[in-house]
Amino acid sequence: MQGLVEIRWHGRGGQGAVTAAKMTAELALGQGKHFQAFPEYGPERSGAPIVAFTRVSDEPIQVYAGIEHPDIVVVLDPSLLSVVDVTAGSPDDAIVLINSDLPPAELRAKYHMKGRKLYTIAATKIAVETIGRAIPNTPMVGALTRITQLFPLEEIVAFVRADFGKKFPPKVVEGNVNALTRSYEEVQGE
Repeated sequence: MQGLVEIRWHGRGGQGAVTAAKMTAELALGQGKHFQAFPEYGPERSGAPIVAFTRVSDEPIQVYAGIEHPDIVVVLDPSLLSVVDVTAGSPDDAIVLINSDLPPAELRAKYHMKGRKLYTIAATKIAVETIGRAIPNTPMVGALTRITQLFPLEEIVAFVRADFGKKFPPKVVEGNVNALTRSYEEVQGE
């Protein structure tokens, strides 16, 4: 994807949506791109619906507001689909990536989703199996990478090893690397 790419992240407090938005921005920095990443503040309690935003651009970014017409919508918690209109304002050709075990066509039918390019990834399942915790943010970044090709997978793996290696033990770092690569391979689209 070229030019300005706007991503809106929907999740619940504690799922890592803000961290994923920031991780995507840091990856953009490593690619020499311009970026913004910020949350929309509200009730920041565990389990509350939250929204975060990321902008990635080849040129300086002159917009300083929330993203109302996202090119990409990332949903970390599928229960939000019955509570929040996650696709509000997104164009018909937007990419929608949802953390779900369901195939895209089944999810589309279940929630009566029209238009847009729909992708799913069982991010929570992958996180539990690779990291040992039900935090889907790292697998969602891996799936997003595959769909958009914003960043080469090797660079994300190198970033996670370097950045996470400063904060976490090797087992956690490698679990996150496995989550990224597995979701990169397993994401489904229609």
